[in-house]
Amino acid sequence: MKTLLLVDDEMRMLDLLGLYLSPFYECIKADSGEKAITYLRNKKIDLVLLDIMMPEMDGWAICEEIRIFSDIPIIMLSARNEKVDIIKGLKIGADDYVTKPFDEGELLARIAAAFRRYDDKVLTQEHDTDLVWDEDAYELRFKDEIIQITPKEFLLVGLFLKYPNKVFSRSHLIELIWGTDTDTEDRTIDSHMRNIREKLRQVNFPIDDYLMTVWGIGYKWANKK
Repeated sequence: MKTLLLVDDEMRMLDLLGLYLSPFYECIKADSGEKAITYLRNKKIDLVLLDIMMPEMDGWAICEEIRIFSDIPIIMLSARNEKVDIIKGLKIGADDYVTKPFDEGELLARIAAAFRRYDDKVLTQEHDTDLVWDEDAYELRFKDEIIQITPKEFLLVGLFLKYPNKVFSRSHLIELIWGTDTDTEDRTIDSHMRNIREKLRQVNFPIDDYLMTVWGIGYKWANKK
């Protein structure tokens, strides 16, 4: 049975979601962003249902934090139904956006659809390149050969694989991987990219066909499909 992480500061909503979903999924409840991040770093979770309006750390911030280290499917739940909020949620990495009050059947259908998209993406990545970014084992493999890379390099490769064809500026990469409170400079990103390219060349992965420099901006991972 797949496991869902339900994140909402209102226990009444957590209990309602659990009532709807527990016949179909194992449900873990978190009433704060801090608890949600801790669960995700320490437990096997398959999908996150994430409320937006929460104190201290809101759903936007939680979603961005999750996307630094995981490509787990995220569905945002909110009473806010303005188009600008929906677009914002999708831009920062959410897979879907459901407004409250929601229909039980629709929510279940959207969860199932998110799982299908995620499973298709993983199969496509592995089939196309034989390059496997294994988040659980914290390993990068090409044709079953483990590539020795640093933790920051691992996170950078994972970020590119999750968002093929998306151009990341150097400053955005620094913010996503190193955080906002850092003195890391743009040339550090360039150094990491050189190291990633060299390490992947050593195992005969065609890295120059995938990891592209976008001159004057940053880098992207080309989708060859």
